[in-house]
Amino acid sequence: MQRGRERMEREKVSELNQCKRRLRVCVATCNRADYSKLAPIMFGIKSHPDEFELEVVVLGSHLIDDYGNTFRMIEQDDFDIGSKLHTIVRGEDEAAMVESVGLALVKLPDVLQRLHPDILVVHGDRFDALALATAAALMNIRILHLEGGEVSGTIDDSIRHAISKLAHYHACCTRRAEQYLIAMCEDHSRILLAGCPSYDKLLSTHHREDYKDIIKAWLGDKVQEQDYIVALQHPVTTDIQHSIKIYGLMLDALLSFNKTTLILFPNIDAGSKEMVRVMRKKGIEQHPNFRAVKHIPFEQFIQLVCHAGCMIGNSSCGVREAGAFGTPVINLGTRQTGRETGENVLHVRDADTHNKIYHALELQFGKRYPCSKIYGDGNAVPRILKFLRTIDLDEPLQKTFCFPTVKDSISQDIDHILETQSAMSIDLGGTNLRVAIVCMKGKIVKKYTQPNPKTFEARMQLILKMCTDAMRDAVSFNCRILGVGVSTGGRVNPQEGVVLHSTKLIQEWSSVDLRTPISDALHLPVWVDNDGNCAALAEKKFGHGKGVENFVTVITGTGIGGGIIHHSELVHGSTFCAAELGHIMVSLEGPECSCGSRGCIEAYASGMALQREAKRLHDEDLLKVEGMDMKLSEPITAAHLINAARLGNSKADAILNKASTALGVGIINILHIVNPSLVILSGVLASYYQMPVQHIIKERALFSAQSIKVVTSDLEEPALLGAASMVLDYTTRRTY
Repeated sequence: MQRGRERMEREKVSELNQCKRRLRVCVATCNRADYSKLAPIMFGIKSHPDEFELEVVVLGSHLIDDYGNTFRMIEQDDFDIGSKLHTIVRGEDEAAMVESVGLALVKLPDVLQRLHPDILVVHGDRFDALALATAAALMNIRILHLEGGEVSGTIDDSIRHAISKLAHYHACCTRRAEQYLIAMCEDHSRILLAGCPSYDKLLSTHHREDYKDIIKAWLGDKVQEQDYIVALQHPVTTDIQHSIKIYGLMLDALLSFNKTTLILFPNIDAGSKEMVRVMRKKGIEQHPNFRAVKHIPFEQFIQLVCHAGCMIGNSSCGVREAGAFGTPVINLGTRQTGRETGENVLHVRDADTHNKIYHALELQFGKRYPCSKIYGDGNAVPRILKFLRTIDLDEPLQKTFCFPTVKDSISQDIDHILETQSAMSIDLGGTNLRVAIVCMKGKIVKKYTQPNPKTFEARMQLILKMCTDAMRDAVSFNCRILGVGVSTGGRVNPQEGVVLHSTKLIQEWSSVDLRTPISDALHLPVWVDNDGNCAALAEKKFGHGKGVENFVTVITGTGIGGGIIHHSELVHGSTFCAAELGHIMVSLEGPECSCGSRGCIEAYASGMALQREAKRLHDEDLLKVEGMDMKLSEPITAAHLINAARLGNSKADAILNKASTALGVGIINILHIVNPSLVILSGVLASYYQMPVQHIIKERALFSAQSIKVVTSDLEEPALLGAASMVLDYTTRRTY
């Protein structure tokens, strides 16, 4: 009975094993170098046919005659090549590399769809491998990346790390590489510290008894072990011309050193064609000391490196595999900068002279160093096969990254950001020059006021000084200045930041570029606009116009100005003179205006116009009435006219009625043209004009416009706030 139960259990286990689907593994190899790392894995997979199904894809330089048609060695190893893809665009320059990646991406989808692998094994940092990883990731195929996390130099680093970010699993070679992958936020549970697969073969076979025969076969009968040099130099794609120069210097040093040298052709990277030209120009292929070859099988190459007197160049083999034998290595240039190496490697990073390389050869040739196992202990393949067995095809394909915890910071709090983000605003008035620090909520943190100089040079000098002072103070107020907004009178080109024509109040202020000098001095973006437009923008962001799509702002101050917001955008016009509201004509024979015309709203209703009429009445002794307190030395202003009208002065009242009518009629014209839903009066005279203007609209406007409301602004500094709003809207929401 016991034997019967045991037999049944064995049959049950056998049944389960038969039901378990084999893992379909696709190994893609691009060149002779990566095949040396992938071949041991491929042999391991092939030796377990009950667990794995191997598919082999060959592409890249394997299929090019100039590089030895190295796909044949894969066939000699008795691997069935499922697909051969010609993906190399000849040219050996940067553009050809890019085109080769594109060609591979065009051809790979059909192959991957046909093979439908469970996992794709990709090696290293070649541009061909980047195409493989990109295609597989986009087609939801799991990727195992070999040799990720390492640091070398040139574009290879970027490509290697890019593949690591696309890959789902990692088999790395060194402890440092493992730590770098973890630092790159890769999931620790999907990282295997395996060692380099090529070490499995080289550590088990480098004591071959036939190594002397191999040396003779490639270098001739007279060459002895440790009495020859292996040279292998590739282009550095980020500095091709310099790497070609180093290649020439290396060849010159080898010629002078006068030792038998086995030199391999460079890989297919951009610049390789120029390197081959340098080699042929120096007659290396015909020189008796040199043996120039395109390809050597990996097992034989191991023997040649192992027993060489020295290896020179910039191949990864020199800093990786050669260390396992203690072979002295001279590493030229920056291609392997950052690689972990044993003490056998002498770096000549700045290989700028023939003598420097020659001296390195004198130091290294014939030495022996302790064997290094930084990159492996000979058991990488068993670890990788065990790792493949643990892959659960039912777990989510989507990668998860393990980001390090980030300490909470107050600067990440949105309220704090809103409080401290600020603008510097400048208001160029006819009398005063004002600068302010304005925060996101429209609060003026600090304001600076100085009399506006009369000359251009003095005015610009004062602007820059006041801005510099404000920048210094902003730090103590914990305000981060995002930019500078400038409000000025006259016509402005806001696209160029240029004042085209200013008002008569600001002399020497035409065709002035304000943006450039302020931006150059403060290293901040600068926006410039007309003061009336700025007042409209201030209402839109902070005042009655907030959330209103269509409204008009009219400034009633020394002059008459304003701005029009239509469909939530400021109207500038084709020549930037839209919304010159003060110069809407309401009479053909009215008083002369500062613009040179007659009958403008500004000629009737501005502070200057009312002051002019007040002085006329005063000169005629018709201004002062009973109850009105006036000092003899006091200058006559519009306020005296308004005060006199309130105390019953009929002459003053008639002037103000005419001014209110002129302003009301002008606003009616605006209502009939742009049909806003709101009129906002701003400036020192706004509170006086509000009721009369509303009354005139009800009397004289079209019926559909009579209900439009007229309100007075609640903003104390519309010009400064409007200048600030340009900065705050542009730099935070990019809307204007």
